[in-house]
Amino acid sequence: MKKVLVTGAKGMLGKDLCPILEDSGYEVVETDIDTMDITDIFSVNSSIEKHKPDVVIHCAAYTNVDGAESDKDTAEKINVTGTENLAKICAKNDVELVYISTDYVFDGNKSEAYLPYDEPNPLNVYGLTKLKGEQAVQKYCEKYYIVRTSWLYGIHGKNFVETMISLAQTKKELKVVDDQIGCPTWTVELANAILKILDEYEYGIYHACGSGKTSWYGFAKKIFELEGLEVNLTPCITDEFPRPAKRPKYSVMDNGKLCRRWETALKDYLMLRV
Repeated sequence: MKKVLVTGAKGMLGKDLCPILEDSGYEVVETDIDTMDITDIFSVNSSIEKHKPDVVIHCAAYTNVDGAESDKDTAEKINVTGTENLAKICAKNDVELVYISTDYVFDGNKSEAYLPYDEPNPLNVYGLTKLKGEQAVQKYCEKYYIVRTSWLYGIHGKNFVETMISLAQTKKELKVVDDQIGCPTWTVELANAILKILDEYEYGIYHACGSGKTSWYGFAKKIFELEGLEVNLTPCITDEFPRPAKRPKYSVMDNGKLCRRWETALKDYLMLRV
């Protein structure tokens, strides 16, 4: 039985990933800030030597995209230094490392889906720190998987789906951005993709996101349609809702058929969340 150590096990992805790994026969060691501080290399070293995992799946991250613009140091400390620490210790102990990254490593200037080895060019601090994390993994590890995902939602964390449903309870008119295109991804879909990659794929970079594409407006429209919610939904442009962090206009990724259609996954998620 392979042993997997998961960082960020208490997060939105970690809470879905750990039971899926266990159901598939893996022995899972759940870690979070209270049991292993990834920004402290001695803490990382101690934890890896204590548990002796075969694989580390690195879900822990600073994910506040707008917050990273004004708190660059914290984002760097967690996403870059933390990942570098894990990469060094995993390499030293011959442990496989799975690093969860993001579509925000791309600038959105492409007109077709991004492939895993397309050139990254992040527009914001968050994307840059995640890219630096990727580079640390590639620098120190030989046995690694970099898994990029996008527009993540799940039952265990704050996300776009729950925000839209909540807003629909109090507002009958909503404006949602229609000029950012991407791939909504359910945490369970991502967890299953990670499992498949671990079991069947060679080391390298992969995209694990919902198949197909939509805008935030299209995403909201589908949520309301599936939930039977009556909302007067209006498309708008990004400039109407200025945010500290610049987002890519087109961050659609080619997932190599690792995940199902985003609409199918969303329907399953909404049925389960009741």
